[in-house]
Amino acid sequence: MRAAARAALPVIVAAALSGCSSVGDVAGAVAGVAAGTASANPAVAIGVAIGVKAATDATAKYVFRTWHTAEQDSIAAIIGTTPPGTAAPWEIRHRIPYENRQGTVRVVREIRSALADCREALFSVEEDKETRWFQVVACRQETGWKWASAEPAVPRWGSLQ
Repeated sequence: MRAAARAALPVIVAAALSGCSSVGDVAGAVAGVAAGTASANPAVAIGVAIGVKAATDATAKYVFRTWHTAEQDSIAAIIGTTPPGTAAPWEIRHRIPYENRQGTVRVVREIRSALADCREALFSVEEDKETRWFQVVACRQETGWKWASAEPAVPRWGSLQ
């Protein structure tokens, strides 16, 4: 078992240095090494590694998608309560202290039509002494204010996708 731990150590160190994008790879590799050591069967090791990687990746995607939806909903709710021409702070704190965000929302204008009441706003994301600004339109729905488009899902929105 010590040989398996020694073999897994470089993988764990590499994952720690590369960030969350490789958490599935690391979990799969560690599980594969452990399964291979325990069973002495490479087919079992490969199967376990692939299964653990897939499950870990799917879970991470679900968690991050849920967090990003909460961030978008938080900003949209503030847009709905902030009068046009004014600004208000926004902040999101997750149970796990990772990807907590904050910034400012500035409501630029109100867009009223027979279909929906919407507001255009600028919002900032403050990270490590850097502030980035983005534009969004939020509309009132029966359940509250929501983002009017899927635009935040594109890469230019960074962590809010």
